[in-house]
Amino acid sequence: MRPRIALNVKSVEYEFLQEQFGSKSELLLKSNPVHKKIPVLLHNGKPICESSIIVEYIDEVWSSGPSILPSDPYDRAVARFWAAYLDEKVRRQWFPNVRAAPMAATEEAKNAAVEQLKEGLALLEGAYGEISKGKDFFGGEKIGFLDIAFGSMLGWLRAVQVILGGVKLLDEEKTPGLCKWAVKFSADPAVKDVLPETEKLLEFAKILMAKMKPASSS
Repeated sequence: MRPRIALNVKSVEYEFLQEQFGSKSELLLKSNPVHKKIPVLLHNGKPICESSIIVEYIDEVWSSGPSILPSDPYDRAVARFWAAYLDEKVRRQWFPNVRAAPMAATEEAKNAAVEQLKEGLALLEGAYGEISKGKDFFGGEKIGFLDIAFGSMLGWLRAVQVILGGVKLLDEEKTPGLCKWAVKFSADPAVKDVLPETEKLLEFAKILMAKMKPASSS
């Protein structure tokens, strides 16, 4: 989603090739022989891998379009810091824990996974207040690097809320800024046709949880 949103922000036409879940095409293995995973941007016959790196590449190559990364070096560093935080903590650690929460042995384990994610979102609420400076997006008046980094996770946030029986992760009382931001981000023309439907993510989550059951019961 991140590269596609970035390309849309820049109004760049592209061909989207989707990998079949459970298999890896020859093109993917050839284009990303190190990690063997999506996304990969093929530009002028050359592959660029890893979503955040692809977004930065798009911003540099199509420089005539709206800027995605902040122009100020300090602001760029802050955006990259929070994007790295999102990938390290939210995407790789807390999301998997929360998706697995329904199969946790105790209620305490379930609650602990949810609270970790809520604490992370509370930190992002504070960051949004500082970075946005009262404007709609982390990037100011328009979608920027951190908006794309966090916004690509919105679909999973909504799906996880359903998986956990309606638990609110983005709460209007505790994270009012992020709640308003999420509505505006999702409605943006560069985003609205890219974010996956919650129902499709729920179906995918069922497949993931089914794969985890034998390991957890053995």
